[in-house]
Amino acid sequence: MYSHNMVGSNDIPRSKKFYDALFKAMGGNEGFQDDKNRIVYMHNNGIFIVTPPIDGEPATHANGGTIGFAMDTPEMADAWHEAGVANGGTSIEDPPGIREGGFGKLYLAYLRDPDGNKLCALKRM
Repeated sequence: MYSHNMVGSNDIPRSKKFYDALFKAMGGNEGFQDDKNRIVYMHNNGIFIVTPPIDGEPATHANGGTIGFAMDTPEMADAWHEAGVANGGTSIEDPPGIREGGFGKLYLAYLRDPDGNKLCALKRM
């Protein structure tokens, strides 16, 4: 259904440090920068891109938007969350853990990246 996800950043080096740590924590690789100063991550057949806004205006985050990353284990979600906080992210919502709802039991961990984008690590139990 999706080809890729992209978020804006006002500080590409800061974002690279943050997202490199997240992707390493979930078994991926560091991102690479393309000729447009975008950071590109490829992992588990998905593409995630961090970019300075094309229009030259400041990057902002989507109110109500969340980007979810699939995790193999709850421990991987915890490592992802810890890596994010250690590299400029902010822990938000409840602490990482199991939540139950309409989609069954889910292990969830939430962060905001340094530019305010809301991210989620998710492991379906």
